[in-house]
Amino acid sequence: MKLYVERISGKQFMHPRFWPTWLGLGCLWLITKLPWKTQMWLGKLLGLVMFYSLPRRRFISCVNLHLAFPALSYSERYQLNRNHFISLGRGLLETSLSWWGNQQMLAKHTRIEGIEHLHEAMQRGGVVLLSAHFTSLELGGRLLAQHFPLHVIYRPHQNPVIEWRVARLRAKRYGKAISRDNIREMVRSLKQGHVVWYAQDQHFHHKGSLFIPFFGVDTPTNTATSRLSDLGNASVVPFFTLRTHNGYLLNILPALENFPSASVEQDTLRINHIIEKQAIDYPEQYLWTHRRFKDPPGGGDRYQLYRDNPPKEGGCL
Repeated sequence: MKLYVERISGKQFMHPRFWPTWLGLGCLWLITKLPWKTQMWLGKLLGLVMFYSLPRRRFISCVNLHLAFPALSYSERYQLNRNHFISLGRGLLETSLSWWGNQQMLAKHTRIEGIEHLHEAMQRGGVVLLSAHFTSLELGGRLLAQHFPLHVIYRPHQNPVIEWRVARLRAKRYGKAISRDNIREMVRSLKQGHVVWYAQDQHFHHKGSLFIPFFGVDTPTNTATSRLSDLGNASVVPFFTLRTHNGYLLNILPALENFPSASVEQDTLRINHIIEKQAIDYPEQYLWTHRRFKDPPGGGDRYQLYRDNPPKEGGCL
C-alpha cells in the first residue's frame, strides 16, 4: 500500500473512481466548520443510524459488553450498546476534527489533567505515551500535539486517497509518523528523547502475544509496551482522551514505576487494569465494536460460540 500511494501523484487521485472519497472528505471538512455542539448532535444521529443498520457490529459490541460487564441486565446492556454507537458516531466526526478542526475552537473545549506527569517523564528521556482505543482517540493526539511534539504510531489506511491526504496532515500536525510495524524506528525515536504516542489494546493473536486477562477474560494481548520501554530506555505514561458534556478531558496519569519489570505477563496485566479503569469510568466510550475477545485459549471463535449459545436472558441477536 505504501508503494502504491507513493507511485500515485495528486493528479492521478482525480480519477473518477476516487470522486466518492473526495466527496466524503469534502462533507467531513464542511462539518468541521459547524459549532461543536452541532457536530456532536450530528454524530449522535450518525451513531444511531449505525446502531440500527449494522447488526454485525452491534452484535460484536453487545458480546463484548456481556463479557466485560456480566452483572448488567439485558436492558442495561442494550442501552449501553446504543450509547456506545452514539459515542462511536461522534468519534468518527472527531476524526475529521483531528484533521481540519480550528485550533482555537479545539483549545476552548479541551481540559488537561496531569500534564506535570508528562513533563517529569520527558526530563528523564524518551516517553511511551500509552493510549487505548476510546472513540475520541484520533482527536486526542491532535489536542495534545498543540502542547508537545509527538511521534505517532499509525496503521496505513487501505484507501489510497485517504492515506495520501492523511499523511500530509500528519506531517503538518506531528513531529513524525511511524508505521505500527516499524519497531526499529519507534525505538530510535525513544532513544532520541521523543514522546511516542502508542496504543496496544486491540486484538493481537500474533507472535509476541500472550493470553492476558482483560475484564477477567483471557485474551490475546500485545506485549510490545514492555519491549519498547526496555529497548528505548523510556518511561511509560498512560494517556486517555475522554469526551465530556462540553468538550474533552486529556487525562495523563503518572509514569509507571518499576516498569518494565522482570515479568512481561505482569507488565501487560498492569496495563490492562489501567485501561479497564478508564473503560469502567467511561463505558460507552471504549471501542466495543472491535473483536477484542475473539480467540479463547482453547481455540475457536468466542463470537460464533456466543451466537450458537446465547445467554438465557436474551443475548444480542
